[in-house]
Amino acid sequence: MLEERRLAVLQAIVTDYVATHEPVGSKGLVDRHQLGVSPATIRNDMASLEEEGYITAPHTSAGRIPTDLGYRMFVDQISQVKPLSVAERKGIDRFLSDAVDLDDIMSRTLRLLAQLTKQVAVVQYPSLSRSHVRRIELIPLNEHRLMIMLIVDSGRVEQRIVECSVKINEELLADLRDRLSTAIADQPFSSVPQRLDDLEAIFNVESTFRTEHLPLVRAVIAAILETVTAKLDERVMLGGASNLARYNEDFPMTIQPVLEALEEQVVLLRLLGEVGTETKLSVRIGHENEVEGLSSTSIVSSHYAKESTPVASLGVIGPTNMDYANSMSTVQAVAQYVSRFLSDK
Repeated sequence: MLEERRLAVLQAIVTDYVATHEPVGSKGLVDRHQLGVSPATIRNDMASLEEEGYITAPHTSAGRIPTDLGYRMFVDQISQVKPLSVAERKGIDRFLSDAVDLDDIMSRTLRLLAQLTKQVAVVQYPSLSRSHVRRIELIPLNEHRLMIMLIVDSGRVEQRIVECSVKINEELLADLRDRLSTAIADQPFSSVPQRLDDLEAIFNVESTFRTEHLPLVRAVIAAILETVTAKLDERVMLGGASNLARYNEDFPMTIQPVLEALEEQVVLLRLLGEVGTETKLSVRIGHENEVEGLSSTSIVSSHYAKESTPVASLGVIGPTNMDYANSMSTVQAVAQYVSRFLSDK
C-alpha cells in the first residue's frame, strides 16, 4: 500500500492524464493540485512511483503516464462510487421507463451507456438458463404451419416455426397447449428438458392423441426442446464502437485488433464475466484482460438482476486512460435501472 502522500500524487497524475491525454510533469501537478509539498518532493515521489511500476515515461520527456498497475491502484482507492446527479438519474429513468419490451430496454440501455460514457457499450440479454417459462403459446399461421412462442419471466420471447404434413386442428392445439403449460409453465429453463424427456410419463402421448396427430405433437415437443437447449445465452449487443476513433492515439499500435476482438460474441461474453461470479461492479484493466488484442483496454461491467437474482451483465469498454469514476457510476446506475425494469415485469 502506498503512503498517503505518494498515493495523492498518483491520483493527481491519473486525473490529469485522463483529462488531457498528455504525459504529466511535476510542474503541472504543482500548478493544478494542492498537494501541500514542494516541487522537489513531488519529483522524488514521482521517481519512487516510477521505480515501483505505477507510472512510466512514454519517451524522453519529463512527463509520466500511469501504468496498468497505477490505474489499478487508482481504481481500488475509489471506495465508494460517486452517485450520478439527480438530473442524470432522472434522465436515465425517463429514457428507460419508456421502453415497451425487453428488446427495447436492451437497445435503449446500449445507447445510453455509449452516450453517457463515450465508450463502447456491451449488453448481454438475460440468460435463459437463469429464467423461468412464464407461458407457452401455439399460434396457427395456416393449415400446416404454426408458431411456438415461449414467454420468459424476464420479458424475453423465443419463437419457433413448426411445419407439419397433417392439417392443424384448433382443438388439438388447445389441448396440447394446456398439457404443455401444465408441464413447463413457471419452470426454470434448465429443468424443461428433463420434464419433457419422458414423453410417455408426462404427456401419455400414445394413448392421449390420435395416431394422425402424433407427428404434429412430437414436432412441437421437439421444437420446444430445441429452444430450451440451444445456446441462446450467447446473445450480446455491442454499440458505440465509433467512440473508439476518439481514442485512436491512446492505443499502442492501432485500434484494429480491438475492433476485431469485439466482433466475436464469445469474446464479449468473456469480457462481461460469468454472471454471479464477479462482484456486482467489476473493473479489469489492461493486461488483466486475457483476450488477445484487448490488453490496451479496460472493461467496467456489472450484472443486473431480476428480483435480486443476477440474470446477465452489461458494461463499457475503452482505453486504459478512460474516466473510471464516470464509467463506474454510469454502469452501476444503469444496471440498477435495468434490474428495476425487469423486476417490475
